[in-house]
Amino acid sequence: MSVGEQKEMYGYVGSYTNEDNKTGITLFKLDPQSGAITLLDAYTGLPNASFLALNAQRTVLYSVSETDSYLGGFGGSAAAYAIEAGSWKLTKLNEQPTGGSAPCYISLDQTNRAVFVANYSSGSVTSYKIEEDGSLSEPTQLVKHEGTLGPRADRQERPHAHSIVPAPDNRYAISADLGLDRLVVSRIDAENGTLQPHGEAAVKPGAGPRHLVYSADSRHVYAVGELDSTVTVLAYDASAGTLTALQSISTLPEGFSGENTCADIHLSGDGRHVYVSNRGHDSIAVYAVDGHSGTLSVVGWQATLGRTPRNFALSPQGDFLLAANQESDSITVFRVDAVTGMLQETGQTAAVPRPVCLKFL
Repeated sequence: MSVGEQKEMYGYVGSYTNEDNKTGITLFKLDPQSGAITLLDAYTGLPNASFLALNAQRTVLYSVSETDSYLGGFGGSAAAYAIEAGSWKLTKLNEQPTGGSAPCYISLDQTNRAVFVANYSSGSVTSYKIEEDGSLSEPTQLVKHEGTLGPRADRQERPHAHSIVPAPDNRYAISADLGLDRLVVSRIDAENGTLQPHGEAAVKPGAGPRHLVYSADSRHVYAVGELDSTVTVLAYDASAGTLTALQSISTLPEGFSGENTCADIHLSGDGRHVYVSNRGHDSIAVYAVDGHSGTLSVVGWQATLGRTPRNFALSPQGDFLLAANQESDSITVFRVDAVTGMLQETGQTAAVPRPVCLKFL
């Protein structure tokens, strides 16, 4: 399909809310030629919708509500929304407690039968089954992370589950725990909507692992360290569910001496490039993937033209990257060079209060 034949793309933004901005989720449209963003609809009623996920059929949107209490109980919540075909408007199906505070990540298993939520502040993972209508069951399980803490007393004072990502073959899910400097591996029981303990792998002390992606061939995992601004490359044995660290590479250019924390990481659709967001340096780091070894080499950096880029997203065709600049209330659009992987400014931006997460339909 040529650019001229491409249809407009749609997606959702999850945002932090406050007294001045109660919109947690925003529906947007992206022009496939110019990259211009049009905001179409706004949804209130779900505080701090800081991370989103879609089912495979793109008929249900799931979101966390990153809070410390829900309906008077401890912990935040997770919600499910039906997506209307054609208009992409949302209708809330239900909301369930997570039993853990500050839920910050939500994902589905590959069969679309289970949902997993990482609770940052309480260092735990909550599981749910997906009902026939796409709504969430009551929590089926709460798994608390335990272990030796990392060396950063200011940030690693207790376990901090920051993500939970099922493997492409759906045997295992890996949870990055920032407080433990560990990637926790669990076996997925999708039928019962639960996780079974399997193993773990250590990253460099003080790295503070946050998000991760699997390589295109599932032979490697790339885990971004929030605290030390690195990406750890790990060999992944999909049959055994084991991880072996191979490389640690900086997300920052040589000579940068300011404060920085990393946030998000994504793999290009063709599997040839990895992208990471830097908060402080306020950039997207671009890496080339060695197809044989799986290791990374730096291609370059692109300023996000805004402050504190939290998460970001690649468009379905891989030709655009949208960066959510949380502290400058903006989403900036870049064109992706398919050959080099580098990003080019489009001049397109959209004003969205405190954007955090982006998901394309």
